[in-house]
Parts: sequence; structure tokens; C-alpha cells
Amino acid sequence: MITVLFRPEGVSPMADEVEQVAMPQAAPAKAKKRPRELAVVNQAGCTGCEVCIEFCPVDCILTVPGPDYDMHKKLVEIDLDICIGCKLCVKYCPWETIEMIPSSEALQVAAVWTERSVLPQAEWIQGSDIEIVDEGPLPLPGTKINA
Repeated sequence: MITVLFRPEGVSPMADEVEQVAMPQAAPAKAKKRPRELAVVNQAGCTGCEVCIEFCPVDCILTVPGPDYDMHKKLVEIDLDICIGCKLCVKYCPWETIEMIPSSEALQVAAVWTERSVLPQAEWIQGSDIEIVDEGPLPLPGTKINA
């Protein structure tokens, strides 16, 4: 219980007559429940067309620059900590390179299928041979780049 000081209406804030009222404590926040399946990109088949990005309702799909930051060899990757398992990216990927993987296996599969990443802090990338790209996501098509 939390004790809250309550001042009845019309009583001066400086008054000595302040009533203590016990208020129930709010329930602790629940941990985020992981979806049954998570979307994982097989980067070997990804063309970087970004169709999947348009349909993601939680913006968990990131653009990864190509080797030597070549704009024409970019890929996408999914931040598995944000993915809600909605399956929209799988449905709209024209190259069928995104698959829904059971949550219990998704981190291991992502570690195998990911060639380059912009998520160096992701737990599934730690200790793997995945190339970490320092520059981060590329700008969206049509945005101006300040050189």
C-alpha cells in the first residue's frame, strides 16, 4: 500500500489537519510476451528492395548497407526484439526470403541467415561471424543526404 496525504476541500495547505488515505499500489508492469513466431530474413536471397519495410506496423525492419556501403547491394534485417510476428513482411516480400520461425529457434536461425547487421548489441549477434556495419540504416529512398 502507498500512503497518500489527502487534504479535504476548503482546508488550507498549511493546515495541521491532513488526513492519510491508503491507496492500493499499481500492479508491476508485465514483461513483454514474445510472439509464437518471429520474422527472420535470409539475407542470401534479399535484394534490398524494401517492400517489406512499407508494411511493417512496428518499424522493426532496418536497411543494412552493402559491402563498402554500396547502395545497390543493401539488405534488410529484422530487429527481433521489436518484431510482433504479424507476418505482413512475409506476405509481401516478392523474393520469398523472409520466413516465420518459432520464437524458440528464431535467434539461432537469424544468426545463421544474417550476413551483415546494424544491430551490434543484439544478443543473437554476440560471438558470431556476422559483419557489423557501423554506419547504421540507410536513409529512405528520396531523402536528401547532407554530404
